[in-house]
Amino acid sequence: MKRKSTRRDFLKGRSAADAVSDAVHEAVDAAFPGDQAPPAAQRPPVAGGFLVHVSRRAMACQFEVRVNAGQYPHDTESALAALDLVDTLEEQMSIFRDTSQLCHINRTASQGPVEVEARLFELLEMAMQLYAETDGAFDLTSAALWEVWGFARRAAAVPTEEQLAEALGRVGGHLVRLDAQRRTIQLDKPGVQLNLGSIGKGYALDRCADLLLQAGIEDFLFHGGNSSVLARGAQFMTKGCLPKDRSQGWIVGVRHPLRPDRRLAEIRLCDRALATSGSWAQSFVHRGRRYGHIIDPRTGHPAEGVLSATAIAPTAALADALSTAFYVLGPDKTVEYCEKRPEIAALLACPVRHSGGVEIRSVGFAEAEIKLLG
Repeated sequence: MKRKSTRRDFLKGRSAADAVSDAVHEAVDAAFPGDQAPPAAQRPPVAGGFLVHVSRRAMACQFEVRVNAGQYPHDTESALAALDLVDTLEEQMSIFRDTSQLCHINRTASQGPVEVEARLFELLEMAMQLYAETDGAFDLTSAALWEVWGFARRAAAVPTEEQLAEALGRVGGHLVRLDAQRRTIQLDKPGVQLNLGSIGKGYALDRCADLLLQAGIEDFLFHGGNSSVLARGAQFMTKGCLPKDRSQGWIVGVRHPLRPDRRLAEIRLCDRALATSGSWAQSFVHRGRRYGHIIDPRTGHPAEGVLSATAIAPTAALADALSTAFYVLGPDKTVEYCEKRPEIAALLACPVRHSGGVEIRSVGFAEAEIKLLG
């Protein structure tokens, strides 16, 4: 029996997604006529490994959930609930919404300690740990540099030395104090601004993945703007069946930094997350030199020497943050970081001088996990 849809369902994208789900289950019913049809929870997906896609725009990009068609009877409802959570988290973390908790922190935490919601506090703790581990290459306080270079208002320009020095005075993890016992944050200098843009999408994916797993959905791919991806379980391969080895996971493409229509590599992702950072799309040329929007918070200047950096990690928030850190650190320091942490892998595309080509550096991958294409 087909569902009745409401105007709210239509506006949220529910009707279209349910239509796909209905079509899948009708095809299964046709394959099992009469009382031979299995219960909904045991219904196999339609042959061919089709996917159900449910998406919504949030955090200035498109978030999308992909699940195996017909595997779960409640996949659409659960995916929409996950996307609702993305909206909620954006309300909490956005620097573009005056009512967000992050804006409240930026306005008031230099005047005294500010209490932080528990899960957000855990994220801030992780970010400060990464600040220490990456020698400051990952820094939530670098918002002042993003602003002084004009990327915040999409009017990029080279700042004066005086402007840059003033902005650098408001940057650094040493200006952030976290009190785990009281769950508070304090900023030691007026004008220090936190920005979760380099970790927020990944954090949202992790929170949504928890929700999907709690709903009993164990095989899915969830991405935010294609640059942050989290995979659980595996994709049906053929005839609507999971691969015998669930570690086959999902194949995720990494875009070539200079040729967006091509893939640099394909990575097999299983119960892990991937994130890619690059600045070619947000850059400008001044006196023959290109400047990108990913700033090295230690120098105040745009990072150079890397075209794109991809990180693989157990969580999407960690992958998100590390892709930015690896872009800033460069290939040698990235390899050094990953060699000490077997759960982390990295793929870096670096420019080849004079030839216009791309050199690929990778570390931490098993042979079956990566296929280089560029």
